[in-house]
Amino acid sequence: MFGLMARAAPVLALMLATASARADDVADFYRGRNVELYVGYSTGGGYDIYARMLARHMGRFIPGNPTLVPKNMEGAGSLRLANWLANAAPRDGSVFGTIGRGTAFDPVLGQPGAQFTASELSWLGSMNQEVSICAAWHDSGIATFQDLQSKELLVGAVSNNDDTGQFARVINAVLGAKLKIVAGYPGGNDVVLAMERGEVKGRCGWSWSSVLAAHMAWWKEKKINILVQLALAKHPDLPDVPLVTDLAKTYAQRQMLRMIFARQVMGRPFVAPPGVPKERVDALRKAFMDTMADKDFRADSEKAKLEINPVPGDQVEALVKEIYATPPGVAKQAAAALK
Repeated sequence: MFGLMARAAPVLALMLATASARADDVADFYRGRNVELYVGYSTGGGYDIYARMLARHMGRFIPGNPTLVPKNMEGAGSLRLANWLANAAPRDGSVFGTIGRGTAFDPVLGQPGAQFTASELSWLGSMNQEVSICAAWHDSGIATFQDLQSKELLVGAVSNNDDTGQFARVINAVLGAKLKIVAGYPGGNDVVLAMERGEVKGRCGWSWSSVLAAHMAWWKEKKINILVQLALAKHPDLPDVPLVTDLAKTYAQRQMLRMIFARQVMGRPFVAPPGVPKERVDALRKAFMDTMADKDFRADSEKAKLEINPVPGDQVEALVKEIYATPPGVAKQAAAALK
């Protein structure tokens, strides 16, 4: 036994020395550096608010303590940013970003313009698991989901490729809703402003966390009617609002809805380009989760009314791979519902 331990000791020492050297290399890379954190939407919306909160805190937990610099690269519901991260961004760990939770699945669903394979990207984690809603402005004449099946509702959308466009089309195709979609707004905040101005009368694919952070008064004052929850499980705030999967009439409908709304598990995802050195990905993943647990970060998030329910990077990666392994027939049906 003593001999075995004696032989194992040099191996253990070598492993510890190697790990220490890698940590030193990561710290040397990040020390004194600016790390660019891109947001695939315009300023002021939910993704932007979450990303800027992360940027204020995460640098303290990355070896070398770099400064995180938020930047916006809106376009096509964050598809522009996803394509850039996959194909043009530096692959050294100096850049990462946040994209729409459904953008990762655009390629498997056959969405035009998607030039990447999400299972090859470096997933760092998600700041929460999300429930989205469809909401109608109080003077729209639409008070319940059943109203949507007989009356038309004009809804604003960022893009046909992001949640605000895709979710509305799915509800139309699978559940017979009558949503008329006006796409092309730079970000979710612009859709909300358009609703307030009367340009549109509602919004689908609206994150409940964004409502709580920026428009809780609208909910409490009944300026918006919440019609349906878009997720795999209800939010505790909304026990009486129907869940989209519960509205399915057939098993096939339920399968399609589950595939499409599985993305809600990665409600605010952060992702780096493919090919980033493993030790830097590991360091960023650990820094991300350490930030999520930090008391100062939590206090700031609570003050900003941001829901924090994090998902580690390896779990986000596993979910993406699971969706990419969906049987082709189900994926084809889901893709047809999005068109």
